[in-house]
Amino acid sequence: MNTHPMAALRGARRRLAGRPWAADLALGVGLTAFDVVTLLLRDPAPGPAGALLWGLQTVPLCWRRSRPCAVLGAMTAVFVLFEVLDPVPGKFPGPYLLSLAVFAVARCTPWAVSLPGAALSLLVAVATDLLCGRSGPPHPGSLEPVTATTFVAFYGVAWLLGYGRRRIGLQAGRLSELNARLRAEQETNARQAVIAERARIARDLHDVVAHHVSAIALTARSTGEALGDGPPEGRQGVARIAETADTALVEMHRILGLLAAGREDLAPEPSPADLGPLVDAATAAGCRVTTTVDDAVGGLPPAVRVSAYRIVQEALTNVRKHAGPTDVVITLRRDAAALTIEAVNGPPAAGHRPVPGSGRGLLGIRERVAAFDGTVHTGPHPHGGWQVRATLPLVPVPGRGPL
Repeated sequence: MNTHPMAALRGARRRLAGRPWAADLALGVGLTAFDVVTLLLRDPAPGPAGALLWGLQTVPLCWRRSRPCAVLGAMTAVFVLFEVLDPVPGKFPGPYLLSLAVFAVARCTPWAVSLPGAALSLLVAVATDLLCGRSGPPHPGSLEPVTATTFVAFYGVAWLLGYGRRRIGLQAGRLSELNARLRAEQETNARQAVIAERARIARDLHDVVAHHVSAIALTARSTGEALGDGPPEGRQGVARIAETADTALVEMHRILGLLAAGREDLAPEPSPADLGPLVDAATAAGCRVTTTVDDAVGGLPPAVRVSAYRIVQEALTNVRKHAGPTDVVITLRRDAAALTIEAVNGPPAAGHRPVPGSGRGLLGIRERVAAFDGTVHTGPHPHGGWQVRATLPLVPVPGRGPL
């Protein structure tokens, strides 16, 4: 199996990113092996003590993330020892390897720790280098041959790079945490929106069912009075029907009555015939609303009427929030099998700033449509703007009884 070299390199980087200790070990061991091999290839070859001290300079990098301050201290100490003993004539380390430790300490520790530590290491390294006569005095215009300015430049750049990388990492961590919280809040809000919309649907259905059950009870009592001296079985039967209806009302109020506790009014359940106030509110907000409602919509089952009204209400609310003053076309069409509700709005008005939404409106529409095993489509309109199209079946769903 052939693998592209760049793909293999990216895969290796991902694996090492998940194992920081392995990356540090690879850096420390790799640099140490490279430094020792290149030193041994010199002519004449250095003695064992020189090769050992030279290699020890990079060994601490194996712990650069887990013990950054200790790594900087150890590498500084080995640097001083190498400078003082001078085990390899003509070979001196300079600030290059120490800058790796400075970067590590700035990357992995707060600036209040890394800055004094880097400054102390710089002071020790420069003083040792000057006292041993390896480098010249500070010279702002020159980095080579090695001067005290070289140390300052390398330390400064390494510390700034490490500090910047630390800030980026901390900000990325905070953003990741914030995204996780936002996702959790969105999931919670979505669940709450579903619960709230189902409670609203339950209140609407409660009104519809209560109306019909009350009618059953009244009709049964009227029938009992009309029977007069009729057969006792008939009077008893209609009396049981009335009692059963009363019991059903009591039980329904007991189970669903709490859902109506927060209602703002006790007005009759809304229907497509009551779209006037919704259209007026949208018009007052600057929208240009056109409505087309079939005459046959007035004969819809009560539950379908309520849901159709709520879907139009949510669609107009979304238009005002997200599109602002624009053209809106509301269409309600009925055929033998279903009621189709369509709300299409034009592009957002120039200069309109959409109001951030929670997505509850669309969740509510989907919940209402799902209660009828209907279909709903929301998304951009082919000619610009947005559309909401919902279909509520009028044919009874098997297993659910009549609507």
